[in-house]
Amino acid sequence: MNTFTNTVKNDLARTELFSPLTMPSATTFLWNSKMVAQINCRGYMTSQFMQPEPSKYSYAPNLEAKTFIQPEQPYYADHPGRFFYIKNEETGEIFSAPYEPMRVEVDSFCFSAGTSDVKWIINKWGIEFTITLSLTKDLVVELWSVEVVNSNATAVSISIYPCFSIGYMSWMSQSADFNTELSGIVATSVTPYQKVEDYFKNQELKDLTYMVADQVPDSWCCNLLTFRGEGGMHNPSMLQEARLENKPACYETPAGVQQFNKHLLPNEKQELNIIFGPAKNVEEIKTLKAKLLAKPEQLKDIQQDYSDYINKGKGTLSITSPDADFDHYVNHWLPRQVFYHGDVNRLSTDPQTRNFLQDAMGMIYIAPAVTRERLLLALSQQKNSGAMPDGILLTDEAELKYINQVPHTDHCVWLSICLQAYLDETGDSSILSEQVAFEVTPNAEPETASVKVHLDKAMQWLLSATDERGLSYIEQGDWCDPMNMVGYKGKGVSAWLSLASSYAISCWVTVCKTYLSDDAQTQSQQQLTDFVTAANTLNQQVNKHCWNGDWFARGITDDGNVFGTKTDVEGRIFLNPQSWAMLSNAASDSQYKLMNNQIFSQLATPYGVTMLAPSFTQMREDIGRVTQKSAGVSENGSVYNHAAMFYGFALYTKGQNDLAFDVLKRMLPSQTNAKAQGQLPVFVPNYYRGAYYQHPHHAGRSSHLFNTGTVAWYLRSVVEGLCGLKGCGNDLLIQPQLPSHWPSLAVQREFRGASIELNVIKSDKTKDTVVTINGEVSAQHKICDVKAGQTYKVEVVLPLEELSSPQLTIVMGVSGCGKSAVGEQVAALNNQVFVDADSFHDESAKQKMASGSPLTDDDRLPWLQRIQQFLGMLLDNRQSCVLAYSGLKAEHRKMFAQLGFELNIVHLNVAQEIIATRLAQRENHFFDPALLSTQFDALEIPSASEGVISINADKPLDEIVKEINQELSND
Repeated sequence: MNTFTNTVKNDLARTELFSPLTMPSATTFLWNSKMVAQINCRGYMTSQFMQPEPSKYSYAPNLEAKTFIQPEQPYYADHPGRFFYIKNEETGEIFSAPYEPMRVEVDSFCFSAGTSDVKWIINKWGIEFTITLSLTKDLVVELWSVEVVNSNATAVSISIYPCFSIGYMSWMSQSADFNTELSGIVATSVTPYQKVEDYFKNQELKDLTYMVADQVPDSWCCNLLTFRGEGGMHNPSMLQEARLENKPACYETPAGVQQFNKHLLPNEKQELNIIFGPAKNVEEIKTLKAKLLAKPEQLKDIQQDYSDYINKGKGTLSITSPDADFDHYVNHWLPRQVFYHGDVNRLSTDPQTRNFLQDAMGMIYIAPAVTRERLLLALSQQKNSGAMPDGILLTDEAELKYINQVPHTDHCVWLSICLQAYLDETGDSSILSEQVAFEVTPNAEPETASVKVHLDKAMQWLLSATDERGLSYIEQGDWCDPMNMVGYKGKGVSAWLSLASSYAISCWVTVCKTYLSDDAQTQSQQQLTDFVTAANTLNQQVNKHCWNGDWFARGITDDGNVFGTKTDVEGRIFLNPQSWAMLSNAASDSQYKLMNNQIFSQLATPYGVTMLAPSFTQMREDIGRVTQKSAGVSENGSVYNHAAMFYGFALYTKGQNDLAFDVLKRMLPSQTNAKAQGQLPVFVPNYYRGAYYQHPHHAGRSSHLFNTGTVAWYLRSVVEGLCGLKGCGNDLLIQPQLPSHWPSLAVQREFRGASIELNVIKSDKTKDTVVTINGEVSAQHKICDVKAGQTYKVEVVLPLEELSSPQLTIVMGVSGCGKSAVGEQVAALNNQVFVDADSFHDESAKQKMASGSPLTDDDRLPWLQRIQQFLGMLLDNRQSCVLAYSGLKAEHRKMFAQLGFELNIVHLNVAQEIIATRLAQRENHFFDPALLSTQFDALEIPSASEGVISINADKPLDEIVKEINQELSND
């Protein structure tokens, strides 16, 4: 059975998981304008709401980290969850649903993530339990229902015990009791204050947490410790009794536990509804109960309103391709995640400027008026100098907090990028003349200017914030927040930001030339010429100071050290400079080929492209906090999807269809990688664990963080890149970029009030792309002067590609024969990816060899599987490669012959005594020279049937490489 399935019913999407064990951390999320909740398949849950800053009403604190020494309180509180204990009153058996905390096996399990609700369908004892969670459109409240259906031929009696964590809310005061008027539990926590003025602010906070059902419980308990007793949460002592103890909590950790006894006749269905959330006072709870629980149809209507709210974010694109799972994500889950980011600004009052603008960019495909509003709001907080703040204040009371108090230098970059995307999608050139005030400064007259002037100043600021070489200062971080010590002394520069500034300036020039009136363009001609020159100069200076021979460095530190180069042991190569060198056109075609080979040699993994490699394992004080993060986590070498998406977007701009689509596809959890990633394909996470070679057993694991700038670029790449439907001026360009293995694509697209019906097919009957619009052949491959209200039927016939298999050249031989050095040279000479099999050994295998113990076949199997998984990724990307691999066993070599490459095997022959001498001189390698004889014993020399090229490797490296290339050319 598949780990998960995707379904669509009545135009509503669901993704379903059928075991709590295969992906125990799988989550989904729900939100509205005031709250967000992340829900785990096993019943764990975290939620927060705005009042006006992010707050919680259900906690799982680490007491040691956040509070004073408190001997009265338990040292650790339980993970917050929404659990339902179910007791069979006839047998005394108990299990918990969805799965935690008892972890009892059930007859069937389904975690069903929907776009506007979450369901669990569980069968046990011949009874089906359906637990549903949904939210409202604009209230801070969780809506829970438990539907119970008795499928037995006889009546059954059960008790349902909802057990919701309220948790340790305040060191100052906490309590909970049953409110008879509400027939529900109300917990109280007084928000502590230090300054007197804070007390008066805190009076408006919601310091109550309530758990109220539409039925009167048979018993209840509010005291977590009493409820657990000696059995703990896995087997609470109180559940052994016929009734709960009806005990309150008084300065004790509260919980919400209630008992509902149910007697079900054969085929009878009963339902229990619960509301859970924060409130300011009991009167508010009474009002909510009356609104939500008085009649069953009220709750249904409110749930439908919430579903309608979520469906507002469905977007303007729908595709049908040969990849149904990809379609399911793009048509349903991708716009949903984009809508979450753009609609509620990640539930922050001071979103980072870069996040605010990129999230707004995604909204152009859902609600472009929101994008316009966000652009104008951001510009209203721009300084007269052109600089942008680190965060955008969304309310008068909001303050810049945390990371937004740290100076970053990239925020101006996103203005022109977002504005160009908005204009291309809407054609709304009037925004350029919109008058917007600059940030008001003390003792200064308010100043207002057009959006064009604001953008001019932003681009000029980027050019002014450069050193004597013309490279952009980094201060305490650019896009990479924790790269905070490269330039804190005021001298360090960022190669990425220099390239991004070049691209941003080019975007602004394109906007002006496309959307300004002729008169305005004439007036700005010299300025535009200067901007073009400045963008080119930035590219030239990055090439002069940061080109590393095969890739671009990341930057230059305060002390003048160029980093992200071949001489670095850790952090040798960074992805972002390569991607943005493509976007800014700083990289020539030959440079692109060199860069891309290095990306696949050093950064690419089966789970996506990592942000840097190798991951840092110790602090570098001239780079900063990023190097302190765990290897492969977050910015320290994870598959950081935001950065990977920049790469994918850049590949589409270069017409690299297959490589770009592969970036999109690997961001989605697949059936193949589901267990390693541990995530359902209902959102793209912030990152997957990296350090692919350093920590192979952890690589690919999802962070489960759904706040990410990735998705706006993902949607834009699908619309403009894959589907090739990009606005320009008054027109819509038609330039679809299908991956080579797709024979067709159908697209429904709304564009400026018009409906676009695109059908793309590949044919061996044509050598050129043919575009037909409403039956007329379009030589320009675009819909000119798009009219709102019209339907355009577009047919595109693409030539069918003739594809050959990529090459895999295995350079094999015993340890010390020189296969790594030879393989690397052969790969470089042929502009191919180099892969060293030794890199795929895990730490235990390296330690075993270092101790003088040879590897067994059992040791080698996971190693071989990792190599083949990596080669499979290269094959998917049609990347020819050279693999340095011992290849001792014929059966193992056969595994590589079956991958689908055009295979060549090169065997390096060297006498044992010569290799022994080499090994004795080799330093810092895990292989124990004493194992050499075991290598020769294990070597099964390739037969003629394997098409092997046998080379005498007892000669200089350049002669060996030359001979191999000649042999490969003859083949």
